[in-house]
Amino acid sequence: MASETTQIMNLSEEQVKLLEENFTKVTRNPDETTLMLIAAECGLSEEETTKWFKLRNAQWRKKEGLPAEGGSVWD
Repeated sequence: MASETTQIMNLSEEQVKLLEENFTKVTRNPDETTLMLIAAECGLSEEETTKWFKLRNAQWRKKEGLPAEGGSVWD
């Protein structure tokens, strides 16, 4: 599932592994401090990490049958 995002962003397997672990085990929506720590752990900028989480969340929401962007299913 994350392969699309990986191709778009040209990430290494190790970076993807770390990002996916954080996505599934920590949070799908990291706060600013958590985002900074994840970015440092992966060797990415905060902007790149934010972009990855945004794309990955859209993929997750699509898989779950939810709108690609945030919001309620009632919107």
